[in-house]
Amino acid sequence: MPPPPPAAVRVGPVATGIRIFQTEGVAALFSGVSATVLRQTLYSTTRMGLYDILKQKWTDQETKTMPLARKIAAGLIAGGIGAAVGNPADVAMVRMQADGRLPVAQRRNYTSVVDAITRMSKQEGVTSLWRGSSLTVNRAMLVTASQLASYDQIKEMILANGLMKDGLGTHVAASFSAGFVAAVVSNPVDVIKTRVMNMKVEPGQKPPYAGALDCALKTVKAEGPMALYKGFIPTISRQGPFTVRN
Repeated sequence: MPPPPPAAVRVGPVATGIRIFQTEGVAALFSGVSATVLRQTLYSTTRMGLYDILKQKWTDQETKTMPLARKIAAGLIAGGIGAAVGNPADVAMVRMQADGRLPVAQRRNYTSVVDAITRMSKQEGVTSLWRGSSLTVNRAMLVTASQLASYDQIKEMILANGLMKDGLGTHVAASFSAGFVAAVVSNPVDVIKTRVMNMKVEPGQKPPYAGALDCALKTVKAEGPMALYKGFIPTISRQGPFTVRN
């Protein structure tokens, strides 16, 4: 009877960073930075701005509070619009960051986000800039609704119950709590979105995934349910301090 295959070794974010540094150099740690900056500029400013606009319109002027349902609705609307605006940069970012993991012959070697978007438009059509946009929009709606709505709700609860005074400590506590909620909600969508956006479709060949649901089912079948939570710690690390606001 042959021995069982060795168990897969779990690699954390620090070990992954060290391995990238050793094999690809410091520059690899900043792959896709131009696309990341453009994505955050388009996506984050749009969703944050729209959320605040809706928050001002829907806040009760007497109590100065907004019901949780309205917070969630504002987050869903703001997140969806922000994601649609930032999707081209999102696709470019995913591809540029994943390029180093591809075989040399298959690498796209984009020099910047402008080069990535230009070449994608010429080689794959303008619609390729919104590949995976349904996932991006759904993910952004979930993240914004869970993150911003839970941040405001948790902060209000802390102040209402006198647990802390309004200040930096309250904002940090609410932000990290909201980041945890957002990470739990969004991580599975992140994993699926990245795989769909990064799949290489050869001319005349069937795509690896027929869509988001197909990707999710194949991922769970091949790697187990926890595969949808790969990168959970880095996600919390990013989401936690991101929401600190007034």
